[in-house]
Amino acid sequence: MNKFKYYFVLLIASITIISCNKDKDEPEQVPLRDYKVQYAADKDSIVKYLKTNYIKEVTANFDITIEKIPAGGTQVSIWDQTTYPLQIRKVYNNDVDYEVYYLILNKGVGQSPLNSDRINASYRGTLLNGTQFDSSYGLGRSFELYMNSSQAVIDGWGEIFPQFKTGTPNAAGPDGTITYKDYGAGVMFLPSGLAYYGGGTDNIPAYSPLVFSFKLFDLQRLDHDGDGVLDVNEDINGDGYVYDLRNTTKFPTPPATMKDDTDGDGIADFVDTDDDGDGFSTYYEVTKPTNQVGWVDGVFNGLSTYYPWDPVADNPNTPNTDETEPRGIPRRPTGALANPALPESITNPKSYVPADYTAAGRLRIHLDKTYPFPRK
Repeated sequence: MNKFKYYFVLLIASITIISCNKDKDEPEQVPLRDYKVQYAADKDSIVKYLKTNYIKEVTANFDITIEKIPAGGTQVSIWDQTTYPLQIRKVYNNDVDYEVYYLILNKGVGQSPLNSDRINASYRGTLLNGTQFDSSYGLGRSFELYMNSSQAVIDGWGEIFPQFKTGTPNAAGPDGTITYKDYGAGVMFLPSGLAYYGGGTDNIPAYSPLVFSFKLFDLQRLDHDGDGVLDVNEDINGDGYVYDLRNTTKFPTPPATMKDDTDGDGIADFVDTDDDGDGFSTYYEVTKPTNQVGWVDGVFNGLSTYYPWDPVADNPNTPNTDETEPRGIPRRPTGALANPALPESITNPKSYVPADYTAAGRLRIHLDKTYPFPRK
């Protein structure tokens, strides 16, 4: 009996040890911190960083060196210096009203990316203590800024890069490498809520504010809903930003300035396949008639099967291809009726005149709910 009791106690002890070990092996599930509370802490840390560090050097190529002001030092802080005035962008994200600080070392001379475009940029990332956690080593790399893309970068990049412009390419080197000049260059100081937040990496502790110095070389315009209209042309208010506000967790009460939604259906135009809600897809409305593609009656109408936003000139860098598109997306036609004796209708439409394809400020047909005629 005593022997049985001994083995019974041993068995219970073994089960307890195994159970304890199992509990230790399983990662503890810790809920994310409150975004607003964390932002308050991050902002304090960033402001302290800006007031206790200074710009030691900015080279001709816009490489920047930032160092901590030593005890008793007289260097002017990033916060107080005026050579590169500190900029602030207000950002609404995860129901937090962020103020994001950044520096413009050079604005750039080309185009500004939309926050859903693909960019070519170099970068260097550090923690507030100066520890470098990543770098492209001066080489341009390709990144998609759209926050809902599987290849997207952190949200903060999509908020700051549109404040800069691309550069211009130099002649390709002997190995085909293309370099750039006059590119945008700057530094962004991101709170953790616009970076990796609670999902840190081996080199980035959770809830870390981050510093990125960067250079914006080039961009590629994207069309996320595949409707034939580039995202940049679906930025209805023209502020350089588009947002998919169906994500009500991230954007529960967005300000009106974030909305680019022609038909008011809650789907932003850049991800809406029927922008005006007239029952005809945008792609259908901007597609050329088949007899209007290429050479028609001795006139070159462009090779694309759909109209670009505006007329497009030939690209001189592609001598074997003619990209000329002499007409943009048309407005509702204003020419003569097919049968002048009858009223305008789906079976008696007006004809297009040249100005319908080129007039400045025209209401393009994919944004015009009255045309094509509403389906019954």
